[in-house]
Amino acid sequence: MRRLLALRGERRLSREHVRLAGECLGVSERTVWRWLAEASRSPRAAIRPGERRGGRFEITGEIRVLLAYWHGNASAVHRQLVARAESSSHDGSATPPGSVAPPGGAPPAAVPLLEPVPSLSTFLRAVRRDLTAGERAGLAAGADAARAHDVFAQRALSWRNHVWEADHVQAPLLVDADGDLVRPWVTWFVDTATKVITGTAVTPGTPSRASVLAALRAAVLREDPYGPAGGTPEEVRVDRGKDFLSATVTAAFGTMGVTVKDLPAYSPHLKGTVENLNRAVDRMLFAALPGYTLTPATLRPGRRRKRAGRNPDASGVLSFEDFTAQVLAWTCWWNTEHRPRALSGRTPLEAWQADPTPVTDVPAADLWTFTLEDDGRLRKLSSHGVRWRGRTYIASWMTGQAGRTVTVRYMPHHDHEIDVCDAHGAYLGPAHLADAATPEQLAAVRAARAQRARRLRAEVKAAETLRRQRFAPATTARPAQRLGALTSVQAEHELAGAEHTDASKLALPDLIPHAAPPADWRTPPSLTLRTAPGPPVPAPPEPAPDHLPPRVAAPDARDDGDAW
Repeated sequence: MRRLLALRGERRLSREHVRLAGECLGVSERTVWRWLAEASRSPRAAIRPGERRGGRFEITGEIRVLLAYWHGNASAVHRQLVARAESSSHDGSATPPGSVAPPGGAPPAAVPLLEPVPSLSTFLRAVRRDLTAGERAGLAAGADAARAHDVFAQRALSWRNHVWEADHVQAPLLVDADGDLVRPWVTWFVDTATKVITGTAVTPGTPSRASVLAALRAAVLREDPYGPAGGTPEEVRVDRGKDFLSATVTAAFGTMGVTVKDLPAYSPHLKGTVENLNRAVDRMLFAALPGYTLTPATLRPGRRRKRAGRNPDASGVLSFEDFTAQVLAWTCWWNTEHRPRALSGRTPLEAWQADPTPVTDVPAADLWTFTLEDDGRLRKLSSHGVRWRGRTYIASWMTGQAGRTVTVRYMPHHDHEIDVCDAHGAYLGPAHLADAATPEQLAAVRAARAQRARRLRAEVKAAETLRRQRFAPATTARPAQRLGALTSVQAEHELAGAEHTDASKLALPDLIPHAAPPADWRTPPSLTLRTAPGPPVPAPPEPAPDHLPPRVAAPDARDDGDAW
């Protein structure tokens, strides 16, 4: 515009200049002539041509409050503003802020009345113009939805074993684990610099610190079948998981000199490498396996996927062994064949091997000791073995060593086997449970526990059915009407059953009165009146402090103490 205005001032402006400017700006010649007219009246128009000023409706702070109150529903905010404007025009005076309540309740803050209220299309256009996509998503669905529109910087390039990231991911499919259908969990460590998966552990049920220790052992060791990637990292990022921050896991990291960085909760962008790995395994592996329980969302983009069903056909699911083999095979494919874009055509293992950074290894025997818990007690080897948690563990190497002082180390939740060390921490050998139950007994116990759990669930469901209150539907404004007829006989029967199960009502503390204390005991007057048989007997006057009775032993005192 400044160039065209200069040409006009020199009287050299032609229609060809205007046509060429319109082609460059993607507008018509008429628009360029209009911009020239505006620039002639206002110097600012020459800098930002086409900008509408003065009288343009904009979203103010008060309108943002209303948008937050209506959870981002701009049409509902516009309806409220129109209703308040109509109410003020009917009253003939300005309506005080907040005096006209919208359908569903009044806003939490007073919002000034807009005169005049713009049309719905203008209002929606202003919302889209003045509010970013992240702000609109945050008003509608919260901070997590707003975070999806944020921009995050990439971390600086580092070297191998500089930083690892660890996490659990639950596979959205069912597998057969010893006759039970469970959703397994995968625990792994990944190197952020080379994207190589250093260690993996699969757990049929909910993961624990044992899963973390098993994955850590597989990540650090570089010998078969774990290597070649591994070693000791300098730092490990976790997301406040209690199993990652347990005393045993923290002690194992501290023994190896690894710094554990506890990230804030609900911050997946701070450990993007392992989060991307979780999404990749879901799309590349889990979705292709039988028993997958998720389906893609079909309503709108960005919506979370929903479960297709709770229990798919159990006949087609994988066994836990086959699922573990699939996960380990996919991990090997990821390290040796997959070529992420960030690695410039190399596989994670090639990038790891090409890095000249020295690797710190830990001997397998020392690592096994680091990843075991110690209860801190000294025990004696007896002729029956070693006692731990009320059970006896034996081993062949204990022969001839009865009476030796030992300590017990164990993997969490693996109580079928323990490791025994001497008093100075030297490893002696493993020990197994002496009187372990047979497989038939274990199956019978599991069946009994399952039957008890089913019975308890049925009783809880029946109790919830009795507690549930039903009300009649209403088509007009009227008080709520309870449903469910009950006869007086049924009510008395149910109340009688409740009294027989109420422990406080079944207790009869006054059924057997307390025996009177011996005559030679000095008792308080209140206790004498309460325990003496027959009519109350007044208590004898208390003697003066200088004439206290002699100290005698209580004949019935069970604690072998003295009584006055």
